[in-house]
Amino acid sequence: MRVAVVGATGMVGRKMLQVMEERSFPVDVLLPVGQSTVGQFVEFNGTKVEVMSMERALEAAPDVALFSAGGSTSTEWAPRFAAKGTTVIDNSSAWRMDKDKKLVVPEVNGEVLELSDRIIANPNCSTIQMVVALKPLYDRYGIRRLIISTYQSVSGTGKAAVEQMEDERAGREGKKVYPYMIDKNCIPHCDVFLPNGYTKEEMKLVNETRKILGDDKLSVTATAVRVPVDGGHSESVNVEFNEEFDMEEVRSLLSHAPGVTLVDEVAENRYPMPLYGKDTDDVYVGRLRRDESQGKTLNMWIVSDNLRKGAATNAIQIAEYLIEKHLLKPRKV
Repeated sequence: MRVAVVGATGMVGRKMLQVMEERSFPVDVLLPVGQSTVGQFVEFNGTKVEVMSMERALEAAPDVALFSAGGSTSTEWAPRFAAKGTTVIDNSSAWRMDKDKKLVVPEVNGEVLELSDRIIANPNCSTIQMVVALKPLYDRYGIRRLIISTYQSVSGTGKAAVEQMEDERAGREGKKVYPYMIDKNCIPHCDVFLPNGYTKEEMKLVNETRKILGDDKLSVTATAVRVPVDGGHSESVNVEFNEEFDMEEVRSLLSHAPGVTLVDEVAENRYPMPLYGKDTDDVYVGRLRRDESQGKTLNMWIVSDNLRKGAATNAIQIAEYLIEKHLLKPRKV
């Protein structure tokens, strides 16, 4: 199996390498790809591997290419890899809302994948963790409306944002990624603002959730906030169901849902937090309670590591699903 990692020296790219090691993903030939980092080295399974150019990786005709190098790179290069017969799993927003491309979270809608899929979109980090938690409830009760507030780690912006927060905490001057100080602050501004007053991040939660769940009628509204945490996104989600629900059944459904860990013992001060979720792959759910202001409505709190399940791990899980279903096999070149 020849595996290319495009953006191998970035935060998500390095996390992809780590996750592949941990999960013993079948890599016979690793093709780490960079743009400004060609000639540098990454370490994989105890071996240093030189970062190569996009052209060289394309010539190698990888079986699968994991892209995490931004939308413009994916728009230009993913179709060229796909034309070579490579299965591309793309972590940017370039293909997510393309009607001809699948947007996949394996625990939620892996069954939509087919042998003909050559470019597969990895959803936004905040969307991934939410739909993993919502899927068993959606299947049982149906969902009419979601009201979402996110509390998103600076790592979701990238390495420079983490460095800004660290500089501010240490009292150092440094490059500013955000328009304001992020340490000791919350910024209600994730990605750019759109003409409707929402940010791109907020509209990703709207549009991607509908596409993944296959429900264009689902009402979704969101507010996305950047908080001074260096790993892990948190979400407060208000869920209005189509049918009345039973709280014990909700707990049971979540307890048995793939990829979900229920942490909801408030009498013992046990609830999901980024401190627990960092460097793990599960989606943690807690603070379950009825919305006492209206019927058929549940409040829930969802936490996950945005670099792992929200990006790298989900991409690897897509590849694993393809292998399991015999939709991805090493090719002769």
